Amino acid sequence: MKSRSLLTSPASRRLLRPVADLIDQRIERRLRSAAARDAADRERLAEAVDLMKRHQLTLDLLLGSRARGLSRIVHQGPLDRLQNEVAALVGDRDAAVRNVATAFRLLVALESLGVGRIAGGTMNICGKLGTIPLLAPPDNDEILEIGTLYGMFSTGLIRMMERDGRSPGVTIVDPFAGVQLQPGTPQRPDPTGAPVDEHAVRTNLALAGPAGAAARIQRGFSEDPETRAAVSDRSYGVIVVDGDHSAEGVLADLQWAERIAAPGAVIVLDDYGDPKWPGIKEALDKHLAGETRFTYLGKAALSAYLRAA
Repeated sequence: MKSRSLLTSPASRRLLRPVADLIDQRIERRLRSAAARDAADRERLAEAVDLMKRHQLTLDLLLGSRARGLSRIVHQGPLDRLQNEVAALVGDRDAAVRNVATAFRLLVALESLGVGRIAGGTMNICGKLGTIPLLAPPDNDEILEIGTLYGMFSTGLIRMMERDGRSPGVTIVDPFAGVQLQPGTPQRPDPTGAPVDEHAVRTNLALAGPAGAAARIQRGFSEDPETRAAVSDRSYGVIVVDGDHSAEGVLADLQWAERIAAPGAVIVLDDYGDPKWPGIKEALDKHLAGETRFTYLGKAALSAYLRAA
């Protein structure tokens, strides 16, 4: 009681007031300083958010859906999975990682410079472009692409093969109907707004230099005898089957590929395992169950890879 009365007495309060005032001043200065720091932090955060939004807009215009009606933004999980699948196919993880990254840069460059787009999802495209050279097709550098849309995949494959020291020659078979044709799907303009025609394919192939300019283009459906006769004048070291996605159409293309694939050729079956196109797996299973030169090597993304005996 005595100590409390001393602290609360008028004399004690007069003595302690300067100390209390000093403490109050220090607290106030600290509060003002903290408020200033908070304001500066909020300003820096607002500037960072604005910069991030501008960067995101730029990235979206380059890779996002605003660019071509579909996104080419890459996510870590699918990328890791693709690299693992390609590594399992080719037996070289470093080469798989390198080629997938190179294929992605090439995909972005081609779709930025070319007419239209490459058909398919980003991981599937990068998987095909990266895997085919690493599977070491035979010395035969002839490539047949059945179904091309805008010819941009063949353009990219030429460049990837040339990076591997090859001298590819390309033959393309496509009906060039003005739109992408598939049984059971509505015919509508491409999301890029560009017509699907031979002129667009030639424009894109020119991006691959002399090999692209020298590419052969055969207009027609792959099951037509006239179309087959026109391009069956040689054997092929790489055959990409990406035409009619029905079970009957895929089976017919595989049967044709049996006759024109060079020994050791790599055959790529696009959209294999895609639930939208169950006929593709059905056709391959049926084909491999019979007499065939083809051996199933494996799958990366939505493409199956075969080797001809």
